[in-house]
Amino acid sequence: MTPQQASQHTAEICARAPVIPVLVIDDAAQAAGLAKALVAGGLPALEVTLRTPTALDAIRAMARVEGGIVGAGTLLTAEDVKAAKAAGAQFGVSPGATDILLQACEDEDLPLLPGAATATEAMRLLERGYTAQKFFPAEASGGAQALKAIGSPIPQVRFCPTGGVSLQNAADYLSLSNVMCVGGSWVAPKAMVEAGDWAGIEKLAREAAGLAR
Repeated sequence: MTPQQASQHTAEICARAPVIPVLVIDDAAQAAGLAKALVAGGLPALEVTLRTPTALDAIRAMARVEGGIVGAGTLLTAEDVKAAKAAGAQFGVSPGATDILLQACEDEDLPLLPGAATATEAMRLLERGYTAQKFFPAEASGGAQALKAIGSPIPQVRFCPTGGVSLQNAADYLSLSNVMCVGGSWVAPKAMVEAGDWAGIEKLAREAAGLAR
């Protein structure tokens, strides 16, 4: 898969809804219920971060949920890429980008949303062919105003800002012409996941799915 093809795939995924839930799952038994609630609420693209021992099992479970598009986040190494693809991930997300990681995703045909926080990082990824990128950490890197400023000289790149994005500031990002969607964890609060409050999570997802962009 070429970087251009990867960006086309990730842009299409980002176009499905204004928010991609960023999920940290401690118990894989909750994965299917969580995925069903989010998809029912209008958020089909799901990012499961590889930050817990159960993340790959969660991806396997979510990959079987009808209507869902499951991706693996926090990809750091070529081994992460291979494991995520084998578990059923349909796309990948990384906090930054290295040549080894990019090559691994291209070799494994795993569409990647690579992370960038500066104009230089965005330009390097663009030089390789990535026109769809993740802006991370969004709030710590200057927020919507910083992303707007980056977009002026680099209009070819569109972003999914993640990191500190919430219901309160999501609209600031979604109003920008260089933003495809946002990534956020607020739609699946830990307490609600642990309680199995799928109705509550579906309600949060429906609210997020209704955000204008």
